[in-house]
Amino acid sequence: MAGQQRIVDAHHHVWDLSVRDQDWITGDELAPLRRNFTLADLEPEARAAGVSATVLVQTVTVADETPEFLALAHDSDLVAGVVGWCDLTAPDVADTLAALRELPGGDRLVGIRHQVQGEPDPGWLLRPDVLRGLRAVAAAGLVYDLVVQARQLPATVQAAALLPELTFVLDHAGKPPVAAAQPRPWADDVRALAARPNTVCKLSGLVTEADPRTWTVRDLRPYADTVLDAFGPDRLMFGSDWPVCRLAATYGEVVDAARTLTDSLTEDERARVFATTAERVYGLR
Repeated sequence: MAGQQRIVDAHHHVWDLSVRDQDWITGDELAPLRRNFTLADLEPEARAAGVSATVLVQTVTVADETPEFLALAHDSDLVAGVVGWCDLTAPDVADTLAALRELPGGDRLVGIRHQVQGEPDPGWLLRPDVLRGLRAVAAAGLVYDLVVQARQLPATVQAAALLPELTFVLDHAGKPPVAAAQPRPWADDVRALAARPNTVCKLSGLVTEADPRTWTVRDLRPYADTVLDAFGPDRLMFGSDWPVCRLAATYGEVVDAARTLTDSLTEDERARVFATTAERVYGLR
């Protein structure tokens, strides 16, 4: 099937544990991820699946990671965009974003993300200092990736309403409880978010929200169908979530699952999910 369809992978990571620890990789369940994952590891898997471009997404709340990712993108013909991190609550966030743009690879900075899923305050996105930082992200012409737990979705709806000038990209479909097979209230909250025109969703991360050992496409379909219906192909983009996806599936299996989950779409609609939505939203070259 590879080669029949142009694919942009809108969400993947890399890390080198000799440079810095990934302190979120803890416990036996995540043990397979406790090793280095590089672009050299990713590229053959991505190319074999028909991927022509990718978006590299931040992993830790460390300022040095984003310049490193921009440098990687600068030297890569695969990475077309970087979603980095900066401290949204800092008073000089606008200056920080401008400085990142001046670095090697700075033209590939397309968005900012923070590990909101780890914040104990479910309303973290609505704090005045965070909202001020998000306005700076919008003013810089960047988008904001949302990595949140399902319980945090109501706050994302409010943030999107307060900041219509900023495009919010929901990572991993808002982490629905696939393994528990309990689509509500997640589905209702996702639909409320999709009602805001400045929101986009990634068809990503579902295999690791399911049972990583026994998942089937049938398990994923109710959640994929929900975001397809809510956002439509113009506001939905494919992402592999490599290498985290390896806890449950190979790169090729994730791509094949996404193809099956979108089998009801027309060829043009699938082209949007697999490539053109990401290119438009992130402004990829």
